Amino acid sequence: MPVGRLKSIWYRLNCWGCRIGCVLFFHFRIYGAQNIPAKGGFLLVSNHQSYLDPIFCAAFLKRRMCFLARDSLFANWFFGWLLRSVNAIPVRRGQADLSAMKALIARLKDGEAVCIFPEGTRTRDGRIAQLRPGFGLLCRRSEVPVVPVIVDGAFECWPRHKKLFSPGKEIVVSYGRAVPAKDAKEMNDRKLAGLLTEALRRMQKDCRVRRGREPYDYQAGKEFGANAGD
Repeated sequence: MPVGRLKSIWYRLNCWGCRIGCVLFFHFRIYGAQNIPAKGGFLLVSNHQSYLDPIFCAAFLKRRMCFLARDSLFANWFFGWLLRSVNAIPVRRGQADLSAMKALIARLKDGEAVCIFPEGTRTRDGRIAQLRPGFGLLCRRSEVPVVPVIVDGAFECWPRHKKLFSPGKEIVVSYGRAVPAKDAKEMNDRKLAGLLTEALRRMQKDCRVRRGREPYDYQAGKEFGANAGD
């Protein structure tokens, strides 16, 4: 059996395991899955609430996803192998990692899907920080659409100050309408980051109102524009 086929089967098996875990441990809801492109490369841009966000974003999708993960997670040979086996690419934090960016661009140009968390770190209070603008390079070089996705409930499930997650929480994942490749390519980094920041915050508000939860207030001050380091 070709290596590529084996990797695909292994990825699908992991996804099924994650799906079972999501159903067993959480009240899981998905909206907007029809906004995910059926083929071709695309960039999935998500807010970042917990360590489980990559699983929440990708486990129920038909498309295989690629991820960025900080290079320190690959230090352990087994965990490093496991991350690579499910399409994770190591990236050096705190600096421009050109090798990681080139790898992502190559994946996107090959028609693969990539999931990133441009806030740069998990939220401290559930709010969405201003997205860091560096991912605009991926859009211009690869010429792919950008799909915003919101994860809500994961902060209550596993805030960054807790060592373990709390089961039984409601988790909602909502995929928004894609920004066409042409539009994304024509925007500069800051404009694209601003557009997607506002889109994610608007989606988060709609999601929380739909669930009867108080939406976050982003007008109270500018202190939510950036989160501290992880």
